[in-house]
Amino acid sequence: MKDDPFDLSGKVAVVSGAGRGIGKAIALALAKAGADVAVFSRTEAQFSSVAAEIEELGCRALGICADVSRASDVDAVFSAVTERFGRLDILVNNAGLNPSYARMEKVREEDYDLIMEVNVKGVFLCSQKAIPLMKEQGKGCIVNVASVAGLKALYKCSAYTASKGAVVQLTRTMALELAPFDIRVNALCPGFVTTDMTERLLEHPREGERVLSLIPMGRTGDPEEIAAAAVFLASDAASYVTGAVLAVDGGWSCW
Repeated sequence: MKDDPFDLSGKVAVVSGAGRGIGKAIALALAKAGADVAVFSRTEAQFSSVAAEIEELGCRALGICADVSRASDVDAVFSAVTERFGRLDILVNNAGLNPSYARMEKVREEDYDLIMEVNVKGVFLCSQKAIPLMKEQGKGCIVNVASVAGLKALYKCSAYTASKGAVVQLTRTMALELAPFDIRVNALCPGFVTTDMTERLLEHPREGERVLSLIPMGRTGDPEEIAAAAVFLASDAASYVTGAVLAVDGGWSCW
C-alpha cells in the first residue's frame, strides 16, 4: 500500500452528474487527491465549469455532455475517456434526480419512468461500459451514489426510494461478480444534503422542520462531506472494502 493510501495520483476517474451538488464536490475532491477526472452531465455550462476547476487544481480534465439514460451517450463518454486518458480506474455513478414529491397514487407515470431511467438504468449502462476496461487493467473501483432512501422509507418518495433500493442491490450483485477481478464496488448513501435537489423541501416551513427532527446530528450535510467518503471508497484506504453500503446521513439510518 502507498505511504498515503488516499493518494489518487496517476488514477483516472469518471463522475456522472458532476455539474453541481454532490457530483461536483466528488469530482473536485478526487482531483484534490491527485486523480485526473472526466465529468459529464446534461448541462454544458455546468460540467465545463467543473472541468476548468479540476485543471486549476493541476489535474487533467475532460468535460462531456451526455445523458446517462441513453446508451449511445454513455458509449460516447467512455470512448472519449479511453481516447484521452488511455485507462479508467474509478467510476462514480452519481447522476440522479427526483422530480416527484407526492403520495404513491399521485405519482405520474412519466416521472416514475424518468426516475428509474436515470437513477437505475444510468448506473447499469455506465457500469457495463466501465467493467471491461477495468477487467483489462486487472483492477478498478466503482462507487454508486445511492441514498439513505435506499435504506429507509421516505414519505412521498415512492419512486425515488425504489430506485435507490435498486442501486443498493445492484451494488451488492456487482461486488460479488467483480471481486475475482479485483474490481471493488460500493454504495454511498447520503442523507439529506444541502443541494439544489433538496432546497425546496428543506425550505418548506413544515417539511423542513420534520426532516431536521429526524437527523440525530440536527443538521443537513454538506456536499463536501459526502465527497470525502467517496474519496475513501475510491482509494487504497478501502482496498479490502467491497459490497459495502456506507450511510453518510448524520445518523438518520439509526432510527
